[in-house]
Amino acid sequence: MPHGKSPKHTRKARSKSSAANKRGQGPARKKLGSDDRAASGVGGAASVGQSTPIDRSVRLQKLIAGAGFGSRRDVEQFIVDQRVTVNGRVVNVGDRADPGVDDIRLDGERLLREKPSYWILNKPRGVVTTVRDNEGRKTVISLMPKNIGRLFPVGRLDRETSGLLLLTNDGDTAHVLLHPSLGNEREYRVSVKGHIDAKAVGRLEKGVSLEDGRTSPGRVSNVRLDPDSGNSSFALVLMEGRKRQIRRSLLVLGFPVRRLVRVRMGPLRLGRLAVGQARPLRSEERRSLLMHAEKLRDAPKSSKNKSRAGRARSTSVQRTVSSKKGTRK
Repeated sequence: MPHGKSPKHTRKARSKSSAANKRGQGPARKKLGSDDRAASGVGGAASVGQSTPIDRSVRLQKLIAGAGFGSRRDVEQFIVDQRVTVNGRVVNVGDRADPGVDDIRLDGERLLREKPSYWILNKPRGVVTTVRDNEGRKTVISLMPKNIGRLFPVGRLDRETSGLLLLTNDGDTAHVLLHPSLGNEREYRVSVKGHIDAKAVGRLEKGVSLEDGRTSPGRVSNVRLDPDSGNSSFALVLMEGRKRQIRRSLLVLGFPVRRLVRVRMGPLRLGRLAVGQARPLRSEERRSLLMHAEKLRDAPKSSKNKSRAGRARSTSVQRTVSSKKGTRK
């Protein structure tokens, strides 16, 4: 029999063909590439005769959140509610687009491609932390230089609180810095009426019960008492930012706030920036801020991994102990 025609070779060929057919059963799930996005109107089109272009598309949740329109979870809901379109087509959660090519709109408003911008402002007292105010009060945006593009404040300082305020157009980083479970630190210089005692300091550090729940633990340092004025001053570090949290907590403890200044947010420090003045972040500050935000993002993943590893070690120890007990005579 000629080589390649024996029953053995025939069986092998049939077996390979059968395995290939089995692998091919069912609809293949294809990853959306540049050509697919071109056909669907999302992500830009490749020119005929050119090599495949670099895929610069980004998930819409990340893209729209980064433009300052809410958190990624908020944007997912916008998409579910059919408020987002790309090139005139209503999109689905998980779709991607290229901000340099595609017409991306939320509620009909086009997202303009902006370079990320980061500024710090030494907010004065008497100014409200908002983009616009219906009551005509002075806002933090009115203190910023003209023609620097769209910015929004990261979090809030109440009207009578002064100090460091970060403004940006990077919504994704802003969301990370403000998320209460991620632990971004804010440091304040606090001056209160009365000589604050160790009991009150201890309560601040353990958490104070307010009408909207118990506050997260804080860190108190550099406590100073002024016998002439009858006031106390100290540094307070928090990792959450409820409305008027410090003022309400200290009022409950019997020490009304006289003066409150935020001096630090994450790695950013107020330094010698004059009251009412603003400046863009220096390159090293910007790099430090973005690295800090990335670490905050990764922290929950790291905690989950450690937790899983701890459970695995515990299970392993239990099995070892059980095994040893079983071998005893």
